[in-house]
Amino acid sequence: MARLVIVLLLGFLLSFGKEAVFVQTEYKKPFKVVFEIYLDHPEKMRPAIGWISNVIFVLTNPPYNFSLEDIDIVVVSHGRELPVFLKENRDKYQDIVERIEGLTHYGVKFKVCRMALTQLYGATEKDLHPFVETVPSAIVEVAHWQMMGYSLIIPMVFEIRR
Repeated sequence: MARLVIVLLLGFLLSFGKEAVFVQTEYKKPFKVVFEIYLDHPEKMRPAIGWISNVIFVLTNPPYNFSLEDIDIVVVSHGRELPVFLKENRDKYQDIVERIEGLTHYGVKFKVCRMALTQLYGATEKDLHPFVETVPSAIVEVAHWQMMGYSLIIPMVFEIRR
């Protein structure tokens, strides 16, 4: 028993001398991701968009140098962030709308749940920016993309309160 304690203590002490190691993961092409966006406030789209941009930035830069054809990103939105996609709110959320529209130039597809759009906001497709598509149900859409081999990412956006 004493030997076991000594071995464990020695292993514990030796672990303090090590440094963190950077691992260059070998990402495979094609890189397929579906982002499920379900937030409680439109302003939280800013950091959520950062998650999407991060994927593109990491993969299109060295050492990976993926082309945009190697990256397929679908974003499915169905929460309280939906007002960002409404034309009538363009001025209110201009910076967010411009970032979303910019991501579409990288091939990112934005899809909005028609059920949430009509039930929560009384809006239809004609009320949306032209770079957004509607789908019957966000939940079914997310499942569809997962069945097509896309990895699911759900951005978690928290408020930091001090």
